[in-house]
Amino acid sequence: MKKFTAGTGEVLFFRTLNYLLPERSHLALKFFDYIQANLPSQELPLLSSTFQAIFELASREPDSKNTLLELYRMSKERNVPLTINGATLLVRCLGRAGMVDEALAVVNELDPSLKNTHFCNVVVDVLFRSGHNDYALNMVDEMLQTNAVCPPNDTTGAIVFGAFSKREWPGWSFNDDELVGLVSKFSEHGVFPDAFKLTQLITKLCRNRKTDCAWNVLHIVMKSGGAVEAASCNALLTGLGRDGDFVRMNKLTAEMKEMDIQPNVITLGILINHMCKSRRIDEALEVFEKMKGNDDVLVQPDVIMYNTLIDGLCKVGRQEEGLSLMEQMRVQDRCVPNTVTYNCLIDGFCKAGEIERAHQLFEEMNRERVFPNVITLNTLVDGMCRHGRINSAVEFFNDMRRKGLKGNAVTYTTLISAFCNVNNINKAMEFFNQMFEDGCSPDAIVYYALISGLSQAGRMDDAGSVVSKLKEAGFRLDIVCYNVLIGGFCKKNKLDEAYQMLKEMEQTGIKPDSITYNTLISQLSKTGNFKIAHKVMRKMIKEGLVPTVVTYGALIHAYCLNGKVDEAMKIFRDMSSGSKVPPNTVVYNILIDSLCKKNEVELALSLMDDMESKGVRPNTTTYNAMFKGLRDENLMEKAFELMDRMVEYACNPDYITMEVLTEWLSAVGETGKLKRFVQGYEVSTSTA
Repeated sequence: MKKFTAGTGEVLFFRTLNYLLPERSHLALKFFDYIQANLPSQELPLLSSTFQAIFELASREPDSKNTLLELYRMSKERNVPLTINGATLLVRCLGRAGMVDEALAVVNELDPSLKNTHFCNVVVDVLFRSGHNDYALNMVDEMLQTNAVCPPNDTTGAIVFGAFSKREWPGWSFNDDELVGLVSKFSEHGVFPDAFKLTQLITKLCRNRKTDCAWNVLHIVMKSGGAVEAASCNALLTGLGRDGDFVRMNKLTAEMKEMDIQPNVITLGILINHMCKSRRIDEALEVFEKMKGNDDVLVQPDVIMYNTLIDGLCKVGRQEEGLSLMEQMRVQDRCVPNTVTYNCLIDGFCKAGEIERAHQLFEEMNRERVFPNVITLNTLVDGMCRHGRINSAVEFFNDMRRKGLKGNAVTYTTLISAFCNVNNINKAMEFFNQMFEDGCSPDAIVYYALISGLSQAGRMDDAGSVVSKLKEAGFRLDIVCYNVLIGGFCKKNKLDEAYQMLKEMEQTGIKPDSITYNTLISQLSKTGNFKIAHKVMRKMIKEGLVPTVVTYGALIHAYCLNGKVDEAMKIFRDMSSGSKVPPNTVVYNILIDSLCKKNEVELALSLMDDMESKGVRPNTTTYNAMFKGLRDENLMEKAFELMDRMVEYACNPDYITMEVLTEWLSAVGETGKLKRFVQGYEVSTSTA
């Protein structure tokens, strides 16, 4: 048989012949064996090209990955070297089939001199897609070296920057500086992320709180001549605004102007939004006016931008300006106010207590056929409840309900809390039950509000029922709720139930706080269980909580109520010397009042002197207790001295002060001194 040669286009001939055997790689392989048997040894390129054609044929067959692997094994057995295109096809197909190790084996066994940028791009893409990120970055780093055999091109950049902008980063062993360095190296090769991928990358960095890195990446691209559009700057402005970095926001805006990057409505919306959030309303208005330009509108403002400004004005109490801006949006910019516009204004007027104005806006909404939503409903209900118009709020709520606008958990929380605050627990329970009828599931806040209201009203059985419903709904009590329940049980003198709550909270992993212990100590002390109260206090200290002035005050008050003033004084001395908690006015007043009632006026006076020496200013209650004690002991001159002190310290008398002094001084003919005292003059040196 004639021997084949490669001198007259046989390579093209054999590849074409292989393509003429569609989806029959095994036939092509038989043909290859025939060629190999009759081809001179010096014609190896022809064999490699023929095998490449067989690879391409096999890649289109079912179960191509296994066929390709088998063909690759056969090529090695036949000592046929891969062409670069054949190797590229193998790596791509095997990688996409999830056979990354097999694909890497092809990479490692390929003649290094054959590798080119296209091949490396395919390998890098396979590695990124399969999560072999560090391996991919190592190959990219080789491509970025000076005088690299396979330098990066735009496709390399698209693969790398696409991976960085899309993938989650935990587990990647690179830091911010390395990412910035990578972008810098690419820029040295004239390769940049395109506008879309740059925006994606900046957005991803900012969302991960890597704003400094995002800033550096954008500025490398800017300074190196890469294409930067407003969208990329907008992404960075959003991140800077989230960080409150208004200095760099202003700097970036100025740089956009210098580089002729035209801001769009989103750019200015971001600036205005963050200025409004930081209460820099006048600056936001200035940006808004500049944006519109003097004659020709630079950027046409939209309803979102107007709403942002109106909301900002209303949040700082400038509702009237907000109304004017709404009129401007209608007339000048022919921008139609929507539900959000009205909600912002209604909220502003409600918070200012101008409920009638808020209702007028609501009526205007209806006239303009702007439909209210649940936020409108909640805003008006909350405004009315906050300003004592609960019945009006209920009437409005029911009217909206009849018209098909039902409330949500926020609405019911507002109404339930309002009724609890005025101690109308029955009405609060009525709305709680209505929630279920309306198919509205209460959230934890609703349960907490009702539990608090019931506990404060002493309806602990009902509070317990609500707690059961809360647990059935999948919620858990928090520390605040446990403290409210413990306080409620203590007020009803149900210490066993209070201890049960304490035990339950500890079992659920919630550590009692100072409020928990202070509540228990106060109730135990009031009921005379001082031994247990001290035990609870020791437990409190053991748990690492420092007793507060409330803790000591509760014990002192209880000892005094039980006539054990000496014990109260012991705690006071421990408090003054042994602890780091200084007594306050309330503690001093409790002791002074108790000492005066025991006719120990001299000790009470010395305690008052101690109080002033430690910088604790006596108040009207302090003086009232002393005046009663001095009256009972008829120590008039001392009373005059204290009256002078009240005048000197501008401590105003109340009705109790006047009642005690009027009765006492009138009986002993000292009404003149009483008159001078009322007028604000000294009395101890006067003769009348």
